[in-house]
Amino acid sequence: MAFGLSLLALLIWCVLVFARAGFWRVRKPAPSPRPAAWPPVVGIIPARNEADVIGRAVTGVLGQHYAGRLHLIVVDDHSSDGTADIARAAALSIGKADQLTVVAARDLPAGWSGKVWAQSEGLAAADVQMPDAGFAFLTDADIWHGPGTVTELVARAEAERRDLVSLMVRLRCESAWERMIVPAFVFYFAKLYPFARVADPSSRVAAAAGGCMLARRTALARIGGFHAIRGELIDDCSLAARIKEGGAIRLDLADDSISLRPYDDWESLWNMIARSAYTQLHYSPWMLAGATLGMILTYLAPPVLALAGGAALWPAWLAWILMAVSYRPMLREYRQPAWLAPLLPLTALFYLGATLDSARRYWLRRGGQWKGRAQAPIRS
Repeated sequence: MAFGLSLLALLIWCVLVFARAGFWRVRKPAPSPRPAAWPPVVGIIPARNEADVIGRAVTGVLGQHYAGRLHLIVVDDHSSDGTADIARAAALSIGKADQLTVVAARDLPAGWSGKVWAQSEGLAAADVQMPDAGFAFLTDADIWHGPGTVTELVARAEAERRDLVSLMVRLRCESAWERMIVPAFVFYFAKLYPFARVADPSSRVAAAAGGCMLARRTALARIGGFHAIRGELIDDCSLAARIKEGGAIRLDLADDSISLRPYDDWESLWNMIARSAYTQLHYSPWMLAGATLGMILTYLAPPVLALAGGAALWPAWLAWILMAVSYRPMLREYRQPAWLAPLLPLTALFYLGATLDSARRYWLRRGGQWKGRAQAPIRS
């Protein structure tokens, strides 16, 4: 039985490495040709109690070296820490106060998740502030964008005729816990949503990263705006799926869009995963059981069998080696040492624990906790 499990684990990793669209490779696109004309762009940042980061986020967007018109709308979602005032002060400090509009979100309606409602409020304000905008630049209050981000996204969308282009922003990777968990987070995301299949119009795989999305306004209108995803907690991937039904999308890794959110301890990373992991499984106990079994066979079985069985269980050793080799490019992307690659099973165990805790929170009616709101639907 142990040898059979070793063979199964090896087969799983052979499929992942050789038949999963090369998800583990780190590929970044070349610069796109510049369009003849630059369409107006409206940025939207939903913000709820983001006083510690909103200033840098605003200066990042308003500091773009974009040849077309750019206006930013910050949606203050009932903040109590002066988020709106800090946003205005940040724009004023770089002489761009006239390019910023701060709007107060109305009360959250039933059936809407908080962030999506704030984005909807921002889009409504954009219809008034910049009705001729060709694109909406959707980002978060804890993301800083380098000055060429919007230019490159617009150029890529226009050159490739994409309705949505998105970047997986660079997460902070400084503390010991971040170095252990963050590269694996991006690795797992790419395995679940291979970027090559996201970009392939013939594939049904759709994904985006909410920290950096450029959506064509006509595409948003086609799907009915944010009302189409009003109750979604994993709003970025849900938006990508709706847009891909009638247009092309693309997702890549970012170089110069950076998360400002620190995760200095294990608990903050655990909560980041637990907030939406069970949502990803559609709140299904059966899918949870399948995911648990899959994580055990894929990540935990190879090292356990290899160390317990020695050379006799050589398929487990090969599976572990394939796992480590496929993880190495993402570690290199995040400038982390190679010795972390064989430790991926420990990270997987952490993710499995947080996923099970996500289900526990849902059953305790505390699912989807974010900014003081439990947003997961109440179980019947």
